[in-house]
Amino acid sequence: MKHLFCALLFFSGLSHAADRPNILWLVCEDSSVNWIGCYGNPEAKTPNIDAFAKQGFRYTHVYASAPVCAAQRSTWITGINSLSMGTHPMRSRYPIPHDLIKYYPDCLRQAGYFTANHTKTDYNIGGRPDGACWDSPKVNAWELRKPGQPFFQVINFNESHESHAQGDVTGTRHSPGEVTLSKYHPDEMGIRMNYAKYYDAVENMDTEVGKALRDLDKAGLAEDTIVIFNSDHGGVLPRSKRFLFDSGIHTPLIIRIPEKYKHLWPANAPGATVDRLVSFLDLPKTWLSLTGSEIPEVMQGHVFMGPDAEPEPPYAFSFRERMDERIDNERAIRDKHFVYIKNYMPYVAWGQHLDYLWKMVAMQVWEQAWKAHRTNEVTGRFFTLKPVDELYDMDADPDNVVNLADRPEHQQTLATMKARLREWQLSIHDSALLPEAERERRAKDNKTTIYQMVRDPKLYDLPAYLDSADLALARDPANTPRLIEYLKSGDSALRYWGAVGLLMLGKADAPGQSALQSVLGDPCGEVTAMAAWALLQSDDHSAKAGQALAGLLQRHVPATLMALNVLDWSQTNLTPCLPAILALPTKDPVSKEDNMIGYEQRMVEYLLQSHGLPLPAATGKASARQKKRDTVKDL
Repeated sequence: MKHLFCALLFFSGLSHAADRPNILWLVCEDSSVNWIGCYGNPEAKTPNIDAFAKQGFRYTHVYASAPVCAAQRSTWITGINSLSMGTHPMRSRYPIPHDLIKYYPDCLRQAGYFTANHTKTDYNIGGRPDGACWDSPKVNAWELRKPGQPFFQVINFNESHESHAQGDVTGTRHSPGEVTLSKYHPDEMGIRMNYAKYYDAVENMDTEVGKALRDLDKAGLAEDTIVIFNSDHGGVLPRSKRFLFDSGIHTPLIIRIPEKYKHLWPANAPGATVDRLVSFLDLPKTWLSLTGSEIPEVMQGHVFMGPDAEPEPPYAFSFRERMDERIDNERAIRDKHFVYIKNYMPYVAWGQHLDYLWKMVAMQVWEQAWKAHRTNEVTGRFFTLKPVDELYDMDADPDNVVNLADRPEHQQTLATMKARLREWQLSIHDSALLPEAERERRAKDNKTTIYQMVRDPKLYDLPAYLDSADLALARDPANTPRLIEYLKSGDSALRYWGAVGLLMLGKADAPGQSALQSVLGDPCGEVTAMAAWALLQSDDHSAKAGQALAGLLQRHVPATLMALNVLDWSQTNLTPCLPAILALPTKDPVSKEDNMIGYEQRMVEYLLQSHGLPLPAATGKASARQKKRDTVKDL
């Protein structure tokens, strides 16, 4: 009611409802600030966006909540971190309590706005069609509104999507020899050519942005419309999209506000830069504030401009978990100078082979260079194991290649950011301290959603899980007795972190091996998988461990994808598991929304190929795709 009252006060000085601002939200895909000219890249050809920045306000410290589309758009549509709802794993479609959580267009429509979203929704939420919250999916749908009705129009631009960085990299308009590579990329011609190809894609996107702005002008609506431009996250060359480095999270945000709404300007005049720290989580709440719509109490984030602007927060937070077929788990906290990244899976490399990412020539060439020993400590790090803690100076090291976490002079900064990160995880009910399949099972068993489950301490003891994760990640042999006790717990999350902790300590002693064997038949598949991996380090128990992994695959449990990933991470002999691998289903007979079968088959294909084994006939299409990639040699 507070926000509704403020909105009524805001509009009491306006002559009629039609004086409320229209909003046109232009969203490009997969582009960090590094690809936009007005953000300091002279190699980028973005004349329309650059001109638009002179007409508006360019924000310099804006960060996506997640480095991939589905998790970010789930966050946007609800104004709630997808990590807080369990909707953050890529293409998962877990349900949320729709009776408790409105989408922001619902609030706009309730306030009298006509709403439209052209080309992309991708909200990654089950229980409601993505398009149900919009009045129209058309471009320039303002033509369909009632006379005098304000509109909120989203237009998405696909020209800069990752898919436009894939394929043939020859014949580009930009010159490969004139691009400047990020410090983490080796200077290989194939990588240079891919940079040039993506510069072309960004230029194409810029052209479409210009067309959209001209359409608004032709309709005579520019003087009544706030126009917003940003990307949906960072990207897109390897080690950007999907990762919590600046290249995957630091995004453009430019807002043009007509003279008639001058009271909303965040700076003295158009063309100015604004250095306020903004999270993508703040965007939907701010749009509702600017339109005088009621802001649901469940929304997170801060209103960052307008009459109801809230104090600037000291930090912005980001997260990632499973990306397609590959499992990882990270959090990040940023201020305007430092970024701290916490890796909950330091036992796997950053550069896990991911089918969609490897369609890019740059990724294939990078891997070839690493295998051929043409990379150095900086350019080859992507293919090595992660540390638990990463701390980067974003001003001095925008490519995030110098980890300061172990430097004595930065220990206070590290400690402060770690403490603030934990506070945030508790405040938003971080759902990913329990692995994905077990998270879904526990919610279903308790006839609730993940969103509601993680807010019930009887069902999800987050403080205990954070403590157990830190104990496991400490890699301290003195913690072995407590890790063994975790394996005896009635809580599957504690058993999971117990198995992780023993894995990280290396070959377990006799009590540790006994404890790990006791959970090889655990009802939580992820516990079994991690315990099996820990036991694979012991010759005495490797056979039992292999049998346990094979059993998970034979039963096709929800944690099958985890088991397949463990087979890859552990580099174990596939022979005991091969019959079960080849028997996995290749088509989901139940739900078109469930992508897990496809992700499992991607892992099957990769496992067989990486072990030099023939692909079954069912993967012939994938095999043909791989053969095409194999033609990419040392460009």
